[in-house]
Amino acid sequence: MTDERANDQQEVDATVADTESEDRPQYGVGPFSVREVALVGVWLIAFVVSFFSVAGERAMAQLLFGGSVWTNGLDWILTIGVPTVAIFLIILRRFSPDGIRRVGSLGIDQFASVAFSVSAAVWLTLLWRTIVVAIETKIWVYDWVVWVEFFLMLAGVVLTVFAPLIPTLREDFVGRREIVAHRNARPIRAVSARPPRPPRPVADETDGAAFAAAAHGPTGQSDTYPVPSYGDQAYREPTPAAPDAWAAAQTRDTIEPAEPEPHPQSAHQAFWALAPEERDVVDDRGVPIFRVGRTAWALVLEDRGDVFVVRHEDGRVGYLHDVTGVTRG
Repeated sequence: MTDERANDQQEVDATVADTESEDRPQYGVGPFSVREVALVGVWLIAFVVSFFSVAGERAMAQLLFGGSVWTNGLDWILTIGVPTVAIFLIILRRFSPDGIRRVGSLGIDQFASVAFSVSAAVWLTLLWRTIVVAIETKIWVYDWVVWVEFFLMLAGVVLTVFAPLIPTLREDFVGRREIVAHRNARPIRAVSARPPRPPRPVADETDGAAFAAAAHGPTGQSDTYPVPSYGDQAYREPTPAAPDAWAAAQTRDTIEPAEPEPHPQSAHQAFWALAPEERDVVDDRGVPIFRVGRTAWALVLEDRGDVFVVRHEDGRVGYLHDVTGVTRG
C-alpha cells in the first residue's frame, strides 16, 4: 500500500508540474527549442565527421578497405542518412507547421527517435566488430571515427527517446495540442474467429439413379412406362384442396393481413447539426480544415457514433470528433 501511494503521489506531482509548465512560456534559440538546438548540433558534428575515413591506418596500409561511410556501399543510409532526414523534418516543422507532419504512422519526433536509435545500433555493431578483430589479429579495422559517431548518435538517442524524462528537455513536449492519431497508430481491432465451413452435401446413389432416369431421352424409355399425355386415360388431374382447408386459409388471410416491417433509419442518412460552441473539423491526418459553431447549421453526411462526417459549404469534407451537446436538425 505504501508503494502504491508513493506512485500515485509521483503521478500527481508530474501532472501538477506539467500543468505549471503549460502556463509558462517556452524560450529557446530563435524559433527552435533548447532540445532541438542541441539535437541539430549533435547531428552537425556527426555529419562533418562522417566524411573522414572509417578505416584504421594498418587496414588502409594492407588495402583491406578505406574511405568514409559515403563511399562504402550503402552504409551511409542507416549511419548518417536517416538521422539527416530526421533533422531536416524537425527544422522544416518549425518553419511550416502544417507541412509534413508524419512519416508513415510516426510523428516527426517519433521518427527522429527511431532514426538515431537505428544509427547508434549500426555504429555499435561496427565498434564491436573492431574490438573483436583487434583482440584476434591486433589490427584495428576501424579508426576513431566509429567511436565518435557512436557517442554522438547515443547523445541523439538521449535527446529524442529519453527527452520526455529529463526535466530540462521535457518542456519541449508539454502543452502540445492534442490531435487525432493516424489510423496506423490507433489501437488494434479485435480479431474474430472465422466461422466453420458448412459440410459438403454427400450425393445419394438413389437420387443419382433417379436423376439419370429422368434425364434419359424418349428413345431410351421402355414400353412398360409410357409418357402420360392429355389423351391418356392414365393421366390424373391434381386433386383440389379440401374446402375446409381453403376456407381456413381465406379466414387466416382476412384476420391476419400482412404488414410491411418498418425499416430502421440508416446511419448514413444526412442531417443538419448545430454545435454549442466553435469546434474544429479535421481531415484524416488530424489537421483542422474548417470550424463549425452555433452561428450556422452544419451538414452531417454520416453519423459514426462518436464522429460526424461534415461537409462545408465549399465542398470540403472533414471529421468532427467532439459531438457532445450537438443539436440535430
